[in-house]
Amino acid sequence: MSNQSAVQKFIASTRRLHAEESDPRKRWEKMTPLLQELLADPSVKEQSMKWPDCSQGGERAENLLFYEDPDYRFVINGLIKAPHSRTQIHDHAHNWTLYGVLDGTETIMRYERVDDRSKPDYAEIRGVSKLRAGPGEVDLVRPWEIHAEASGDERTVAIIVRAEKAGGFLQGRYDPVNKKYWQGYGPKQLPYQLK
Repeated sequence: MSNQSAVQKFIASTRRLHAEESDPRKRWEKMTPLLQELLADPSVKEQSMKWPDCSQGGERAENLLFYEDPDYRFVINGLIKAPHSRTQIHDHAHNWTLYGVLDGTETIMRYERVDDRSKPDYAEIRGVSKLRAGPGEVDLVRPWEIHAEASGDERTVAIIVRAEKAGGFLQGRYDPVNKKYWQGYGPKQLPYQLK
């Protein structure tokens, strides 16, 4: 491996961008090509073959926690899903997120809320888009955007970059069949050392 790994280069570039760009929307849009470059590095995909699967069942999913920045608070997560796994329909609250597919394919579903939000524990949502994402593709999830992901016929690996570590604040959850809304904590963070 070179003197600086692909992950170290990504961290350095992301830290520079955080220092230079104060507008969160512009910063996260500019981070997309940085994550695409990381996803394109063959050494990262090779490492990912040994990453453990992350549970998607229960109230809280799991993410591998690769890095948390001491100054800017952004984190790098890994999400490894077994074939035919699906996340619950959810939002990330105020947290900006880049979701990059490293290996396999994902179907990314987006939703919008159509009720007036006047009733507690109630939400009506409708699907607005469905995107098939393969290796190297990055989805920018803005704060409060409602979405879900589903893996295809094979194990799927994603690298997720978030503005801050999930799991310590409440996020929205949606059940479109029963028109239910509730909040829960984001994914459990499982520390994992990248090489």
